[in-house]
Amino acid sequence: MKFTLSWLHDHLDTTASVDEIAETLTDLGLEVEGIENPGDKLSTFTLARIKHAEQHPDADRLRVCTVETDEGDKTIVCGAPNARAGITVVLAKPGDYVPGIDTTLSVGKIRGVESHGMMASERELELSDEHNGIIELPSGEVGQKFIDWLAANDPARVDPVIEIAITPNRPDALGVRGIARDLAARGLGTLKPEPTAHVEGTFPCPITVTIDGDTEGENGCHIFQGRVIRGVKNGPSPVWLQQRLKAIGLRPISALVDVTNFFTYDQNRPLHVFDADKVHGNLRIHKTVGGETLLALDEKTYTCAPGAVVISDDHGVESVAGIMGGEETGCTEDTVNVFVEAAVWDTIQIAKTGRALKINSDARYRNERGIDPAFNPLAIELATQMILDLCGGEASDVVTAGEVPDTARAYKLDTARCSSLVGMEIAPETQRASLTALGFEMEGDMAHVPSWRPDVQGEADLIEEVARIASLTKLEGKPLARANTGVPKPILTPLQKRENIGRRTAAALGYNECVTYSFIDAKSAAMFGAEGRATELDNPISSEMSHMRPDLLPGLLQAAARNQARGFADLALFEVGAAWHGGEPGEQTLRISGLLVGKTGPKDVHGESRSVDVYDAKADAEAILSAMGAPAKMQIQRGAESWWHPGRHGKLCLGPKVVMGVFGEVHPKVLAEMGVKGNAVAFTLYPETIPFPKSTSASRPALTISDLQPVERDFAFVVAADVDALTLVNAAAGADKVLIEEVRVFDQFTGGKLGDEGLKSLAITVRIQPKDATLTEKDLEALSARIVEKVTKATGGTLRG
Repeated sequence: MKFTLSWLHDHLDTTASVDEIAETLTDLGLEVEGIENPGDKLSTFTLARIKHAEQHPDADRLRVCTVETDEGDKTIVCGAPNARAGITVVLAKPGDYVPGIDTTLSVGKIRGVESHGMMASERELELSDEHNGIIELPSGEVGQKFIDWLAANDPARVDPVIEIAITPNRPDALGVRGIARDLAARGLGTLKPEPTAHVEGTFPCPITVTIDGDTEGENGCHIFQGRVIRGVKNGPSPVWLQQRLKAIGLRPISALVDVTNFFTYDQNRPLHVFDADKVHGNLRIHKTVGGETLLALDEKTYTCAPGAVVISDDHGVESVAGIMGGEETGCTEDTVNVFVEAAVWDTIQIAKTGRALKINSDARYRNERGIDPAFNPLAIELATQMILDLCGGEASDVVTAGEVPDTARAYKLDTARCSSLVGMEIAPETQRASLTALGFEMEGDMAHVPSWRPDVQGEADLIEEVARIASLTKLEGKPLARANTGVPKPILTPLQKRENIGRRTAAALGYNECVTYSFIDAKSAAMFGAEGRATELDNPISSEMSHMRPDLLPGLLQAAARNQARGFADLALFEVGAAWHGGEPGEQTLRISGLLVGKTGPKDVHGESRSVDVYDAKADAEAILSAMGAPAKMQIQRGAESWWHPGRHGKLCLGPKVVMGVFGEVHPKVLAEMGVKGNAVAFTLYPETIPFPKSTSASRPALTISDLQPVERDFAFVVAADVDALTLVNAAAGADKVLIEEVRVFDQFTGGKLGDEGLKSLAITVRIQPKDATLTEKDLEALSARIVEKVTKATGGTLRG
């Protein structure tokens, strides 16, 4: 919505500056998007007077002028034919920027004569295209600012243009009158009385109007009013109207058309003028059956779909109702008799028709947001009066079809609610005064909503209007009162705390956090365990986002592939988020996944850089689990999902049913499908499966340290070559979970004296920590025997002699 300052002054008596008005409008919710102030580029120019002008000694078309300025007499060389003694001119001094020639002036020599500035033409100041001579002013004092002279004598030349953004709920602000009303309510001026007019018809209207349908608004029109004005003389509109339209970016067409454009922006009232001599018979408002065509005023032919609201005469469609008129009945310079119409249309119907025909016009923009229905009778009178004033003629009686829709409604103003709803203390009398200034009629505590405010639909809206006028910048932040005194209870749940700890620990280990989409493509979903349609989306936004992710690794692998494609080979990425195994509530789990790709570090002269391996992932997974409160003793088992390397992974467990995480190498086939080059190791942790501590105390438990000497015993077993070392370690650790503190493999031997290539020797160290008393040799032998028995039973191996 654009308007000029002088246009605003037609409705608002104010001395506020443009900056004050712009700041106030934004504060009122009518955000200022831009200000075009022609006076800014003219601010440096002053008035001067030519005292003497003589022919340049070396140029026939140049004159050497002695010019009286506010800095004394200056010599200026000028080539304008009207440069002569005694005239008042506009002076540009050295250092001034002249916009029309895009030049900053300096003192220069012209044919040997030094010139101290220039006397400007209208084109050089971008006031018009006139450049046949310098500007001659009929009045003005030497040294006076040129913009001050224009403001007093030709204000349209320096009329600032303000553009504001209108939210859909404020159609009243699509007219200058509505903007002025808001500013007056804030106290930035006084709202001038609303313009009125009444034109008595001198003859019956020869064109009648009917609306199809029995119920009000059934065919998209609530009320249609019009009248014929005969004997008009159409031509260019007056200069003031043309300047006003040009300032806001509209092209003046003719007096009749310009009048309708004026009311569109002045009062948010779209109008239309038909050439009455081109209307065949009478007018009818109805919905199309489909297939009707119209050559519109934009010189495009439109084919109407079924249900579009149109205005037709006896020959066919003449206008798309409330959106755009037809070329056939458009007004020209030869127009003598016109039919002026003002109507209130159904907003939803206007929007549907406009979208279907893909027509964007000022009329549609306003009619689909809502105009003031009660203003319709006055609008036809005001438009008639302006046409008579500009074009002459004689007006008929007004014909009316339909009725003005009843928008009367009232809500109770509870002045005490202002504090609870918006947190501002505003005096009751101030609240009532604000609403009254906005056009609400107060009847006790009941506020009757004006017809131009369709957005006010309840008591809370009244409070919003009061707060808006008072300015929300006065709102002071206040802390909420505590429900209970003392130290507040924790807000985060134990699982949320665990999630934050896991995230911070992963970052501390050197991983970079990723936030990937929760959606992946069908192929990746199937690769990572999605079955059937449990996680498939019914309406995906793209084929690459068709399933909810069953695991976090697909997103990390895709991120790694993108980074590798851009030259980043060594990566440490992690993500914390949910994975889904179904679409119902509860069919999701919280996970923490990490991915290592490439080398452990950059190339090093000492050769310390190496490829990441499964033990890097294992160490990081155990560190994060430990930080989240997992028990120190964990079992490592096989049998993870298919996207892990079958022989180079492990599940971190507390028994066969409680799995806290998985680590290992990603299967090479998966890496190839995801486009990841080289080796990649990863881990996925399940924070929800980690047992929560039984004690919720913030204090740490007492540290228990045994004062007895630990004992280490070494064992070597001959087992089949396909037996995992992990199976042997778990079996040995299970011999006595109280006394055995650690089991560690320290040697592997194949071939040699074993003789059989299908066998291997695994040597382990078992660390035994007594608790209550020093173990005797007999106790140790008994424990050793249980270890041998457990390992033999689990692996089928034998103790090596």
